[in-house]
Amino acid sequence: MSNKRRLWQIFGPVLCAFILLLVVFLLPWERTFSKDAIFQAANSQTDTVFKGVKMKQEAFESGYVPFYGSSELSRMDPLHPSVIAEKYKRNYRPFLLGGPGSQSLAQFIGMQGTSEQLKNKKAVLIISPQWFTKRGQDPAAFSLYYSPLQTTMFLLNAKDTTADRYAAQRLLDMPDIKTGIIKSGLKKIAAGQKLSDWDRFLLQNRRQMLANEDTFFSSFQLRDRVQKIRKRAQLLPNHYSVKALKKVATEQAEIHTNSNNLGIDNTFYKNRLTKGVLKKLKGSQKKFNYTKSAEYGDFQLLLNQFAKQHTNVLFIIPPVNAKWAKYTGLSQKMYQESVAKMEYQLTSQGFENIADLSKDGGKKYFMEDTIHLGWNGWVAVDQAVKPFMEKPNRAYNYDLNNYFYSKKWQDRTNIKPINLSNKESLKNK
Repeated sequence: MSNKRRLWQIFGPVLCAFILLLVVFLLPWERTFSKDAIFQAANSQTDTVFKGVKMKQEAFESGYVPFYGSSELSRMDPLHPSVIAEKYKRNYRPFLLGGPGSQSLAQFIGMQGTSEQLKNKKAVLIISPQWFTKRGQDPAAFSLYYSPLQTTMFLLNAKDTTADRYAAQRLLDMPDIKTGIIKSGLKKIAAGQKLSDWDRFLLQNRRQMLANEDTFFSSFQLRDRVQKIRKRAQLLPNHYSVKALKKVATEQAEIHTNSNNLGIDNTFYKNRLTKGVLKKLKGSQKKFNYTKSAEYGDFQLLLNQFAKQHTNVLFIIPPVNAKWAKYTGLSQKMYQESVAKMEYQLTSQGFENIADLSKDGGKKYFMEDTIHLGWNGWVAVDQAVKPFMEKPNRAYNYDLNNYFYSKKWQDRTNIKPINLSNKESLKNK
């Protein structure tokens, strides 16, 4: 037996397998998902769904509406938006996108694969003022949501604009961007340079491999909440009314908060606020400041993306539990100043749909725990979402201002509160 034949017997199968693998991952593959799979994914809140593209594209094309947010979306009591939409057969279904730590930068990258599907559509964004710490996006949390697929999409569509240069630099600040064509591409965009033909070739191949991987695996390991949603829906009245929903909210809250005087869910209180922990947290938030933060620049990336897509967005600003804020020393004055800053950034650029719930943290059973909406809070959210979804969509003329990427804006304070009920005042800001 010749040496060539022996070498082929040893390495031939490996080479063939490698070539087959390249063919599988470099050729485009098509797949569609069942209605049940999409419904399950829409309420799963898994990292795989967040970082993927194909499942979200099909969902948005079939009437699902993205509900962007963070950990509050996981508080799935009977008044949660997904439960209400299921019970009353709304003409939309929420697609929950976010979890603990999914701040503006993570959400921005997570939007890159669905621009076409959300053109002239609607979306809901729940803004957590707690995102607006001094450094903004937590790097460790970003790692959970970082999507190489959607980052390659961003790079292939990037232009030499303030927004894209800012986005590229912020991504480079994150620990997940280490080496390879994605990092070198981001460096070029951040520096205002064009990608070479070779860069684009490598990125296109990388995108195709990642897209095929997404197509194959995006429905794996979904968190199944379908039965939970349907079980929760049975607790709601058969006929929709705000009064009836508030009655259910109060009944449920009374059952689930009877172990403490802070209006906090029993399970959360038992698992997260033991006596020793609770004692340490007294007065611990006196120095918290949400008015100066890198997050305001990342938030502008979201607004820029919505504007590019002509997406009509309802922004919801939740409160904190007023009793908890008093216990920890969190300044409500500071909190309202941060809200005024967010609202100025929105309204001055033409984003008019804002449900400001930030002053409602003292209302009974409005919050489920220290900072997350619950029971009556979700009823208030629905009172904003329902009419927003029922109104015919219309084009908005967004007037974006690159000033909001600047360090000067990130550190600016003393923004005067805006009267959201006065539309004329919004137009003149």
